[in-house]
Amino acid sequence: MNKQSRVISEKQAFARMARLCSQKEYCSFDISQKLYRLNLSAQEIERVISLLIKQNFINDERFVRSYIGDKVKFNKWGKRKIELSLRQKKLPETVIQRVFCEYSDSELNHSLEDILNKKWRSVKGANDNERKSKLIRYALGRGFEMKEIIAVMRKLNLEITDED
Repeated sequence: MNKQSRVISEKQAFARMARLCSQKEYCSFDISQKLYRLNLSAQEIERVISLLIKQNFINDERFVRSYIGDKVKFNKWGKRKIELSLRQKKLPETVIQRVFCEYSDSELNHSLEDILNKKWRSVKGANDNERKSKLIRYALGRGFEMKEIIAVMRKLNLEITDED
């Protein structure tokens, strides 16, 4: 039988999503995407998600807290990249900001020095200014803010100067 033509009931969809949510954190947007792929109507999706939230299988604040912690610790992302990724999941801005307030700037940027130090060794360029520019672009791509990047580069004696 073709997977797309298979019909799944609202009750079966709830059971499947509850099982998924008990194994890993999901936000309501991720679950709605999964339910949409199961060919449920918008009303059915809304009812299933409401029930999952009511029974605490889905909690967007808990998801955001977990997501930020994982991205900082394992992926070594900066605040800007994490915020962008959370916005793509259509999470409320108030929830995102509330959870970010729980983190200090030093917690969010503690990996930046190691990242820049390691990357500096592999960056190629015609001169030091070109290498430093590439290093800055790399750090910006990882989601760190310019002021933090410059501060760490000063600490590592990698400032951009006119004489380079």
